[in-house]
Amino acid sequence: MSDYEGSDAGGDFDEPVDDFDEPLDLEAEGDLPEGLRTEILNQDEQQIDVTTTAAPAKSGVPGPIPKHLRLTTPYMTKYEKARVLGTRALQISMNAPVMVDLNGESDPLAIAMKELREQKIPLMVRRYMPDGSWEDWSVEELILPE
Repeated sequence: MSDYEGSDAGGDFDEPVDDFDEPLDLEAEGDLPEGLRTEILNQDEQQIDVTTTAAPAKSGVPGPIPKHLRLTTPYMTKYEKARVLGTRALQISMNAPVMVDLNGESDPLAIAMKELREQKIPLMVRRYMPDGSWEDWSVEELILPE
């Protein structure tokens, strides 16, 4: 006799479970902390991703913060640098137009690094605030880390 046969630890596992056809509604069950909402993204009628994000502020839907009211530092973080370089290197490897002289260079990451040094990467960095609003910084505006 195994350890699980006589116990009440889980019931009968041989019974089929048919209640997986309906989407999970976490908000109705109260499982999420206050101020959070869940979005379920669907593609071709199949559930592919569940994300939890901050709910809009009670005073209204948050939006972009104007440039003259920005709160965050103008310095690019090492995480933003890594994300920008990776994204731009992927674009270059997929034959996106290059914004600098190549001088025989063929490595997409090296080209992306050269574009970043010359501040010619055509990308924006979006920084989210705790209230759900955001700031957009172009790569040209940000001061690079050493």
